[in-house]
Amino acid sequence: MEEVRGRGTVVEPVQDHRGLTAAEVTERIAAGRTNAVDTRTSRSVGQIVRANVVTPFNGLLLALWLAIAATGRWQNGLFGLVIVANTTIGVVQEVRAKRTLDRLAVLNAPRARVVRDGEVAEIDVADVVADELLELRPGDQVTADGTVAASAGLEVDESLLTGESDPVAKVPGDQVRSGSIVVAGQGRFRATAIGAEAYATRLTAEAKRFTRTPSELIAGTNTVLRWISLMMLVVAPLLVWSQFRTADADTWQDAVTGTVAALVGMVPEGLVLLTSLAFMLGAVTLARERALVQELPAVEVLARVDVVCLDKTGTLTHGDIVFDRIVLPPGADALDEAEVREALALSCTQPGGNATAAALATVFSRTSWTATASVPFSSDRKWSAVAAGDHGTWVLGAPEMVLPGPGDAGSADLLETAGKIAADGRRVLVLAHGDSPAGGPVLPPGLGARALVVLAERIRDDATDTLRYFAEQGVSLRVISGDNPSTVGAVATAVGLPGITAAGDALDARTLPEDPDALADVLETTAAYGRVTPQQKRAVVAALQRRGHVVAMTGDGVNDAMALKDADIGVAMGEGAAATRAVAQIVLLDGRFAHLPDVVGEGRRVMANIERAANLFLVKNVYSLLMALVVIATAAGYPLAPVQLTLISALTIGIPGFVLALAPDRRRYVPGFLRRVLWSAVPIGVIIGTAAYSGDRTIRWLEPEGGSAAGQTVATVTVLVASLWALTVFARPFTRWKVALVAGLPLAVVVILAVPVLSHTVFLLDVTWVRVGVGVGLGVVAGMLVELVGRFVRARPAAAAPLAATTRNG
Repeated sequence: MEEVRGRGTVVEPVQDHRGLTAAEVTERIAAGRTNAVDTRTSRSVGQIVRANVVTPFNGLLLALWLAIAATGRWQNGLFGLVIVANTTIGVVQEVRAKRTLDRLAVLNAPRARVVRDGEVAEIDVADVVADELLELRPGDQVTADGTVAASAGLEVDESLLTGESDPVAKVPGDQVRSGSIVVAGQGRFRATAIGAEAYATRLTAEAKRFTRTPSELIAGTNTVLRWISLMMLVVAPLLVWSQFRTADADTWQDAVTGTVAALVGMVPEGLVLLTSLAFMLGAVTLARERALVQELPAVEVLARVDVVCLDKTGTLTHGDIVFDRIVLPPGADALDEAEVREALALSCTQPGGNATAAALATVFSRTSWTATASVPFSSDRKWSAVAAGDHGTWVLGAPEMVLPGPGDAGSADLLETAGKIAADGRRVLVLAHGDSPAGGPVLPPGLGARALVVLAERIRDDATDTLRYFAEQGVSLRVISGDNPSTVGAVATAVGLPGITAAGDALDARTLPEDPDALADVLETTAAYGRVTPQQKRAVVAALQRRGHVVAMTGDGVNDAMALKDADIGVAMGEGAAATRAVAQIVLLDGRFAHLPDVVGEGRRVMANIERAANLFLVKNVYSLLMALVVIATAAGYPLAPVQLTLISALTIGIPGFVLALAPDRRRYVPGFLRRVLWSAVPIGVIIGTAAYSGDRTIRWLEPEGGSAAGQTVATVTVLVASLWALTVFARPFTRWKVALVAGLPLAVVVILAVPVLSHTVFLLDVTWVRVGVGVGLGVVAGMLVELVGRFVRARPAAAAPLAATTRNG
């Protein structure tokens, strides 16, 4: 290892640190002095069962079921099956999701590099013990608080802790805090605070947990539930009073049955279940696509994404950079080439190397030179340097960063050649030589170009198709890379990035304005950028967000970590830096950018179908509340029995709601979920509730002797017909399977009405041709009004999304 003298980054050898012995590690483990904390990525099975069983609405339904059980009318207690079904489905699906996601989380768990008995080994973060000697390399996230023991140009980004984006150089004796990220160099530190005392463990656990963080969908659903709960607190005692004094109640059992029916109708028993399951099933579906969802509400954000910012390397191209060739200036001889090869071999063997150094090391592995000082590569500087004694100082980096001035004639010729090579999509570095010593992060003066180093990247086969998908879906793309603008432009042209037709179309990020509004203006017109610093990536994300865009950011390098954290949705590559994976909401485990369309499409499908199903649920709640208010005001009997509401809920909400939740839908989700759902559900619910009560009153006028059985029969048929019509509005456009669904449900109604055992014995319906005719007639009239409401809602842009969602992509 090597250390820093002073505050620069010139390095010199220091003594080796052997770390803890095996006996010392065993002693600390026995004493419980480890980094292990409770970092479960999901709830335990017991917590899942309790969360699904012990809910306010399950408690209410259970109380209502017990009241019905006291009446001795077992048929009306069938709604109790809802408790069992909701609980069973919720527990089974969440346990399945837990097992799948936990298994992936283990595969993607953070690791630490420790020195024990003089050997470097990778272990789980939880296995780090007190006083451990840990090694740090670029891209690592510091996993414990400690004191630097050795440094080779070690620089860390502490912005996750302090908000300060400038890298901080660390020398022996300096403190490093967990949660900071190594951006340059390497080093070792002694852990002084681990486990619950260290910040990094809490940060990693928070990033890894599959949380139920607030989202617009969850917030909107909770708002509806609060409203319904408050209404039920007011309506329930009034219902009891009205049902016990109504002339339609011959016994106390009739009064209890009417009260329970009204309250059961107002309970949105499946809405919460559907919302939770939609997120979980979306996460499991993405897991099958090798995409790990680290926060469940990320599924919702995916549905709203309208801008995707891409890093070129590892996204549009394979991340495996390979050496292509050396280009020497005119007149160079074999001795010049040998000297260049020695310098490259020495450069790529220095501490703190990056992917470029690794690629060169496969070709230039041996050197007879000795390094006397070095400056490791930094994504901010975009160059590295090594001093080789009498052989001078050699700097390897981006041509425009290493030789910003005109230079000598040889340098000018090489720089011109570099531009032409970069225009072909190759990565080009310049190797420059000077006599001035390497002096830390400041570029040595008097440099002259000695050679170009050409590196090759392979464009991913699926990149073109992936970009075409986003263009077709109305998602705009921005390629932001640290590479040469011409290289970025050439790759962007090759993959067909919209708006980029030549290598020169990509902008040099060094010319971008710092003003956020001015930067946003530029971002609206140009799609590809080169020489983008980590700070500029964050600025790009912020500028797009200021313009109202929902931004997804992809990346794999440590320089992408903070931009991913700032984006609405961060997508990290599985083979990327640990710090990048820790802050991302989604990790593409196999690193394939081609999965991103599936990821976005799944988010859109989940959100659109939740809106569609929410309409069905809330329509029932609205017409149930309306009928409850009417019977309170008129002291009439409630026009539906609990068992009849169970039938209506199953055929018009439960079965179609869960089937439609599986439908494909690629429409981009637009904020305003609650407003849109209420805009369509309230008027439709009012129409159906009015029709149901009208049917009950109409048959009682036509058949005074029919009593409550006749009224309930007509009301049930009316609600079934009108609700099924509403289902056709929400399910359009029709596909074969939707036609089968819409046709099958009315057929099931016909069978139930035609079979006396079902209609009379189970569902307590007293079926006659007159009653069915009145119910169907009123239901059709209500259905036509529902159709008009649907067309009116679709005609209003601000409220049309839930219905418009059903008019595209089936």
